[in-house]
Amino acid sequence: MSTSSEKREPSLIEAFIPIIFLIVFLSVNVSIFGDDALSGSNQIVLILSAMVAAILASRLGYKWKDIEKSMVKSITSAMGSILILLMIGSLAGSWLISGIVPAMIYYGLQILNPTIFLFAACIVCAIVSMATGSSWTTAATVGIALIGIGQAMGIHEGIVAGAILSGAYFGDKMSPLSDTTNLAPAMAGTDLFTHIRYMVYTTFPSIAITLVIFLVMGFFNTTTEANVNTGEVLEAISSKFYISGWLFIVPVVVIILIVKKVPAFPALMVGTLLGILFALIFQREVISEVSGYSGEYWKTMFVGVMKALYGHVGVTTSNEMVNELLSSGGMFKMLNTIWLIMSAMMFGGVMEGAGMLRVIAQAIMKRIESSGALIASTAGTCMFFNATASDQYLAIVVPGRMYADLYKEKDLAPENLSRTLEDSGTVTSVLVPWNTCGAYHSSVLGVGVLAFAPYCFFNIISPFMTILFGYLKIKIRRLSDKK
Repeated sequence: MSTSSEKREPSLIEAFIPIIFLIVFLSVNVSIFGDDALSGSNQIVLILSAMVAAILASRLGYKWKDIEKSMVKSITSAMGSILILLMIGSLAGSWLISGIVPAMIYYGLQILNPTIFLFAACIVCAIVSMATGSSWTTAATVGIALIGIGQAMGIHEGIVAGAILSGAYFGDKMSPLSDTTNLAPAMAGTDLFTHIRYMVYTTFPSIAITLVIFLVMGFFNTTTEANVNTGEVLEAISSKFYISGWLFIVPVVVIILIVKKVPAFPALMVGTLLGILFALIFQREVISEVSGYSGEYWKTMFVGVMKALYGHVGVTTSNEMVNELLSSGGMFKMLNTIWLIMSAMMFGGVMEGAGMLRVIAQAIMKRIESSGALIASTAGTCMFFNATASDQYLAIVVPGRMYADLYKEKDLAPENLSRTLEDSGTVTSVLVPWNTCGAYHSSVLGVGVLAFAPYCFFNIISPFMTILFGYLKIKIRRLSDKK
């Protein structure tokens, strides 16, 4: 590494070299490994890409100590997400052995039918996410149950996950409790509720189109009762678990805590502990089964609970498909995702610390002439940062800082910027496998990003809707000025 204390700014070509390396290597990697790419090979690609960026940074005059500091700072910014991921793993395990998730699947199969399932799943997740302000919590609670219900109905898990995430991100965007919904107006220089009102113009058309698509898909769904015998599924679940409405006390408590603005980690910890308590009260036979221990009673309970929290457990029934539904990976299941997040943040940290992302952003800004191009460039920059910096917060903060003055120069209200940041920065983060959001939801729902991304219609439509609306609004304003 260079020992020179003089640092120079990278050229545009130098700034793009690590990104080109990443894109090419990832493409080859995914084409060979497919869905297994997230099991480790993508992480290696991200680390190698970070090293390519580090070599270039050293040529720019950065010492290894500077580069390492940037990587550590970037990883540190994701530590909150990593802690939540670990807690989500334990929550999933405790909610399985307590019968909470099985109960959700049990009652969901009786209430919903394949024709309206996708439509209903999207709406339910939108409501829960708006109430909690968190797409992450929505996916980790009702999302897990809806995945199970969809699988029991014979609906492709990628489509179900797309419906869940479309609704979850709509609610997240429109909720005043959401961190990104507060962050975007802060970066743009406007207030929260003005920002939310401006988002209505693009967000409601996007979710309306999404719901229509899911409704149409439901009517054309080829799943029939012949494909999936719901009665057998219900019998298999009830033969192993005590099913009661009392079990829903736990998720209701978690949702209330989050609505009351209790931070996610302690709220999920409470949900996990309550899950354990309910398991010990209602599902002692299940705990005994998953423990695999034949010693003293209290030791059997202890081993079963601990295994559910940290490792893979499964409940065996007479139905093979139900066996797949009634399993959990605990904290251990989240380790690959944590590895992926840390690798992605290493790459993003070097790119940001060496000024490479800034150079690319400045090059984009120089080519902006019209107001319409400004909105389109903002959307494109947000998506670019989601793919390169691997974090939705950076995809909001950096473009927000970059473009704030340009919006003033173009006489555009700051609400236009805050809306565009959300329409393109917040919602597209889940479409990138190595982004913290994409990795999180893939791990929690047990569905690969490449499997659900094509069906996240709301997340795909939103950036195009913001560009279209911005363009039309500017056209209308020009016509009005001419009159």
